[in-house]
Order: sequence, then C-alpha cells, then structure tokens
Amino acid sequence: MKKQIVKKNEILQLGITGGIGTGKSTVCKIFETLGIAVYDADSRAKSVMITDNILKQELKEAFGEEVYLSENEVNRDFLVKTVFSNQPDNSNDNSKVEILNSIVHPAVGRDYQTWYNEHKDKSPYLLKEAALMFESDSYKVLDAIIVVHAPLEERIKRVLKRDSHRTEEQVKDIISKQMPESEKLKRADFVIYNDASHPLIKQVLELHEKFQSLL
Repeated sequence: MKKQIVKKNEILQLGITGGIGTGKSTVCKIFETLGIAVYDADSRAKSVMITDNILKQELKEAFGEEVYLSENEVNRDFLVKTVFSNQPDNSNDNSKVEILNSIVHPAVGRDYQTWYNEHKDKSPYLLKEAALMFESDSYKVLDAIIVVHAPLEERIKRVLKRDSHRTEEQVKDIISKQMPESEKLKRADFVIYNDASHPLIKQVLELHEKFQSLL
C-alpha cells in the first residue's frame, strides 16, 4: 500500500490495470468469487464497437471501411496491424493508437456509467478493469488504483499462449506502445505481483479485507 484511500464516490470504486499479459483478468476472477462486481472495460469495448453506431462510423472514417467485416463483426486483424504494427515510416508514431483511444474510450465511459447504475446497490464495492486506465484518464474518477505486475518475459509467454494468432513481434509492439511498467507502478495505490514468488490469492484476500474495512 502506498497511501490511504480517500473516497470520492458514494460507493467505493476501484480501478485495476496492468500491461498486456500481466494477469488482470485472473485477478478479477478472484475478486468476483468474493462477490465483487467487475466491469471489464476491454470486453465491453468490443461490445460497444458493435452496438454503438456513432463509434462505428468514427472508426470507419478514421481507419477505413475495412475495419468492419460486417455490421456485427470487427476486422480485428486489420485493426491490430493498422494501429499497432510498426511501419518503416511511423515506427515512432503513436498517433493511430491515440486516435483509436479517443474514439473508443468516451463510448466505454458512457457504458461504464450505465453499468455502475445497475450494480452500485448489488456489490460491497466496484472494480473497473482496464488495460489503459491511466492513459484514458478514467482513473481520475476512481477511489484507488490496483496495478497487476508481472515479469516481461512471462507476459509475452502468456499472451502467445492465449492469442495464437499473434506473433511475438506483435506482442512486443503492443507492449512498447503501452505506458512503461515503471510509470504504472509509480502511480499505483496498490500493487499485486503475479509471479512465481508471490501467492496471488493471498494478495487479493488481503486487499479485499482492507476494502471491506472501509465500508
């Protein structure tokens, strides 16, 4: 723990973030078994990319009609290659990532507010899971942020095992465009270490007990 929580909201709202492959989803599943409602921003983003017509039009205007295979299916391979793959003429340019985030994040923010209204009376406290918590500024309205940390090589192995369609180079490209791990750890209120040296469930239980004590 780095500091005491000062509640900003009527119900405790906590963020949980970490780079690709750190194990955020695994940590969230443990919290869910404890009866905590978890908003998965990345999964919900995939949903709003299909259901939000304004967002769909903005994506087409930004990246071309090819971004959708059909009205109900995003061309994910095209989107990943277009946004994340380094090209000779833009290897140091994150502008496409920023454009994508500027389109998707506001829609996810609106979706989270709807979800919050549905769950605020059903859970002791709420968790919002997002890979780009700090980058999107969504952390500012939350009471505290948990960062899940794991060694780089382990992260790459996990992603390659989970996402068989990705290459190691693609995973490294994605990691290189995310906030540096050192910066995430600096901003964290709490850190969960998802590695061979720290029991994962024990860390989650300790945090759960702390959050419960604040209610």
